[in-house]
Amino acid sequence: MARGRQLPLSRRSLLGGTAALAGAGTLAATATGTASAATVAASRTVDVVIVGGGLAGLTAARDLVAAGRTVAVLEARGRVGGRVLGLTLPNGGVTEGGGEFIGPTQDRIRALADSLGVATFATYNAGKNLLYKDGRKTAYATDGLLGSVPPVDAAGLANAAIVQASLDDMAKQVPVDAPWTAAKAAEWDRQTFESWLRANAVIPSAKFLLDVACTSIFSAEPRELSLLFVLFYIAAAGNEQTPGTLERLTETANGAQELRFVGGSQLLPIKLAATLGDRVVLNAPVRTITRSGSSYVVTADGATVTAKRVVVAVPPPLAARISYDPLLPAGRDQLTQRLPMASVGKAIALYDTPFWRADGLNGQVVSDTGAVSSTFDNSPPDASYGALMGFIEADKMRALDAAPADTVKAAVLADFATYFGDRARTPTSFVLQRWNNEAYTRGGPVSIAAPGVLTQYGPALREPVGGIHWAGTETSVHWMGFMDGAVRSGERVAKEVLAAL
Repeated sequence: MARGRQLPLSRRSLLGGTAALAGAGTLAATATGTASAATVAASRTVDVVIVGGGLAGLTAARDLVAAGRTVAVLEARGRVGGRVLGLTLPNGGVTEGGGEFIGPTQDRIRALADSLGVATFATYNAGKNLLYKDGRKTAYATDGLLGSVPPVDAAGLANAAIVQASLDDMAKQVPVDAPWTAAKAAEWDRQTFESWLRANAVIPSAKFLLDVACTSIFSAEPRELSLLFVLFYIAAAGNEQTPGTLERLTETANGAQELRFVGGSQLLPIKLAATLGDRVVLNAPVRTITRSGSSYVVTADGATVTAKRVVVAVPPPLAARISYDPLLPAGRDQLTQRLPMASVGKAIALYDTPFWRADGLNGQVVSDTGAVSSTFDNSPPDASYGALMGFIEADKMRALDAAPADTVKAAVLADFATYFGDRARTPTSFVLQRWNNEAYTRGGPVSIAAPGVLTQYGPALREPVGGIHWAGTETSVHWMGFMDGAVRSGERVAKEVLAAL
């Protein structure tokens, strides 16, 4: 199979929430100058109030302030970053608990990092990947003819190549700013990704590859996703000059997992919030947004802000939990009822050294079994300690939502030992996060759409409602679900608000 038609199965940028920890603490996340709702005046009047202190909300605030507007950012958590979170480890290191990777065509997150002085380094990708399938472990090189494609049977590889080419070709027909207007939108939105795969990935090993790609990208099962939504997601994995491809979504080298941030990705929202000072108010979950004449009154725990315009920069399911007066249009409300968060967990085991590298392995696994079916080497750039990171996704995460943390830890370490040997059973410390159980995330990395959602309700995704505007990675036309999409949405909504003021 030609290099341009491979089916690489690396892992996309995970967006997370707060952590349940075993032997680790969270990175100090309160930016200098930010305030708590308990310590600020009971009310403020500004031009624009922003709900959500993640990358989208903070980026919008930055641009509005630069244009001379007064702003308040209300963040529910006691930290900034939203689905981007750094964890300070017992050994003094930092690892990413949320959004982690960036890659080619993710221009806006890269520009933000450059402006804040946050450097990047290459995700560890030297050595062989591992395929664990049907009880057999196979190490394979990623720099040969097949690239990152796991070495399944020849018929499966050929079938998977055809399927990938078909998906890329169909994605080119999807307008990224309005996927519901595609010529075949109704046809594609009538079916699940699962039903389409069953008709096209007819070789079992090809279906396995596509199933793993799906759960790795979306943290959702193929049966949960509209085919149109999948095609839009592929189309969005590019920029204004470069069409998106499935390969760019899943690849490490030259793909969405190519780079990490030195010091952890949460440095970006922390430094960005520091530039905004006490405009950012923490521990202030928003409860109501009420129109009052030509203004809006936004009520949060411990704070009330009156503004000419409101930007809601949180995931659609969380935006739906705010009380609006007057009621939102039915189409917008129905949309948010139909965009649930996917299901994901993230587990990181720490070791004295990244011992798998001595065995010629890069720490990346594709598996058909276990709680963890994909892994990454999350060690720091100087390899001063080893960190294995595993994703728990979709059905596997839901099955463990209510399990004791020790049960999940045992299952994850058993998988790590299966892949990397008995040494993986005894980490020096362990971090577990279950995004489904996080109050202000309730899943991740992104909201997903089942059949019928985009064609029936998609136009309400970004359409302002009076003086209320919508941001967040789910509203981005490029790199939806990624940190880059969040930044892009903040930049877009700031322009939209400035034009309306």
